[in-house]
Amino acid sequence: MAINGETSTGELMSSTKTTIAILGMCAAIAACTSPQQRVENKEDMMSAAGFKFLPANTPSRQTALATLPPHKFVREIKNGQVRYAYADPTVCGCLYVGDQVAYGKYRQNALNKKIADEQMWAANDYAMASYDWGPWGGPWGGYYYY
Repeated sequence: MAINGETSTGELMSSTKTTIAILGMCAAIAACTSPQQRVENKEDMMSAAGFKFLPANTPSRQTALATLPPHKFVREIKNGQVRYAYADPTVCGCLYVGDQVAYGKYRQNALNKKIADEQMWAANDYAMASYDWGPWGGPWGGYYYY
């Protein structure tokens, strides 16, 4: 209860726990992505890293795209230069191409995202540790009954 317009420590803790739990649940929902969404996210990160988008908009490009492994990086060394290609025949019908610098940026961005995701999950675990599971039969109990 607030006294003289001040928030009590208990109310503040309860509010903080609720906020953390809500953020954790939002993160859990966001983590439930479809394979198409995961590919789209990967492609967004490739574009941000400097990969060039090449649509398979001609019959010869479509044929060439079909010969590459889908949704995998392929490395090619030609004339001493390293190039990377990523074929997407299902989401965009395109090829992403980049050099060593773009691939390095992509990998760094992917690592940063992984670290951020792990920190988010850790915060969720911390928040859920204090969740009141009582109405559900406790953390290991009743809600498993059919």
